[in-house]
Amino acid sequence: MILVTGGTGLVGSHLLYHLTLQNDKIRAIYRIQSSLDKVKQVFSFYTSDATLFDKIEWFLADITQVPAMIPAFEGVKYVYHCAAFISFNSKDYIEMRKVNIHGTAIVVNLAIDAKIEKLCFVSSIAAVGDAKVGSEIIDEDCEWNKELDNSGYSITKFGAEMEVWRASQEGVNVIIVNPGVILGSGFWNSGSGRLFSQVYTGFKYYTEGITGFVAVQDVVKPMIELMQSEIKNERFILVSENKSFKDIFFLIADAFGKKRPSKKIKSWQTAIFWRIAWLLSKITRKAPLLSKYSARSAHTVSKYSSKKIQKELKYGFESIEKSIERVCKNYPKD
Repeated sequence: MILVTGGTGLVGSHLLYHLTLQNDKIRAIYRIQSSLDKVKQVFSFYTSDATLFDKIEWFLADITQVPAMIPAFEGVKYVYHCAAFISFNSKDYIEMRKVNIHGTAIVVNLAIDAKIEKLCFVSSIAAVGDAKVGSEIIDEDCEWNKELDNSGYSITKFGAEMEVWRASQEGVNVIIVNPGVILGSGFWNSGSGRLFSQVYTGFKYYTEGITGFVAVQDVVKPMIELMQSEIKNERFILVSENKSFKDIFFLIADAFGKKRPSKKIKSWQTAIFWRIAWLLSKITRKAPLLSKYSARSAHTVSKYSSKKIQKELKYGFESIEKSIERVCKNYPKD
């Protein structure tokens, strides 16, 4: 039996589709009944065969609640831990710690108790350190620096990784993947999906910060291959290409046949804007449109290497241009 946490999220839903193509029994955790419709939509991007979705045993639980999670591990041999809280809003820090660190600790403890064979954890490049002195490329050997002004998301994903490494010390074989910005279909109003919805509705601005991008298919396929391999107790950066946000916005606009964003935003402008957004959030009690950390990342140049996964699995990543074209094709244009 395979257990998937976060089965109704971007990575989890695409992972579930690829897992259903195999003959293993699959159990997936969900919290809200309506979220299952999102998963069905993701499946529809791949196939019209409704029987694949029906192969999944859906299990209602919250990963932060031990009593609800205990039965989910019955008969389980492999766990894909995809559940996470993603936010760059400082107000969400306590909740992120609860889900990302405490929730992962619960998954790890139950995995140890159940004597599962292997655990795959979806982390992030946010939990990877900066490039070493004399190099501009970030790889798996770069150490995360707790002394830096790290975002709450980065802190909690690193903390979650520490829990997963603890599992490796207590008899559970583990794999950690650190994807870049994940591009995929189905979640247009959250995460990277907003890049597509903003450009489609006529977004005019761009920045020239650089980071790693990867298609969701190039996250879930290596996860499955790694879990089925003899590789254990290793982490892998999953990045197809390092690109600027300007390049990404332009590729999305071209794929939609829309006008490219034409106004470059400088770092001092976003520095002013996030402060205004923070002040407005205090008045309106709504989440700010831009945070200190998302503003900073829009201008930061960070380049990542995926040579390790390419070497270990001989894996070839899809080009970001092709990935964007596929996502734009699935975008609802009504």
